[in-house]
Amino acid sequence: MSSPEHKQKIWKLIEKIKVGMLVTLDDGVPRSRPMHLVQDAYDGTLWFYTRRSAEKSFEAKQDQDVCLTFSDHDDGIYVSMSGTARLNDDPGLIEKYWNPFVAAWFTGGKEDPDITMMEIDIDFGEHWQSRESKTFQLYEFAKANIKKDHKPDIGENEKFGH
Repeated sequence: MSSPEHKQKIWKLIEKIKVGMLVTLDDGVPRSRPMHLVQDAYDGTLWFYTRRSAEKSFEAKQDQDVCLTFSDHDDGIYVSMSGTARLNDDPGLIEKYWNPFVAAWFTGGKEDPDITMMEIDIDFGEHWQSRESKTFQLYEFAKANIKKDHKPDIGENEKFGH
């Protein structure tokens, strides 16, 4: 598991991106779809609204191992997180994260019997963050092609979790 400081670091990377691609398995075949973060902090668990009748809900019940990826090409941020998904019907959680964006997708309101929360407990992951401009990155790649023993240094890469 990640330290509280590292969880803060991960949150700072993904909070502005907001939309991650959730990967589930559909009869052993990976499928991904966009999911919108609804929380305002990260403690090792990510929360998303979904429909109980959605394919991703059935897939997560069949195989709880999922992957989420977040990317912001302009800022050079890439995060991959793997964890365990489950559906959570707690009305308190549905109320806690409810907002106008969610209401636009779930027109039946908070009491819609098809609405549920997908709770994903993150086990491990990896992130990359470029600390230099795109021009500098291109320079590093060009230098690596000229000097065969040079490895491009374009930013930070760190694994976390087990």
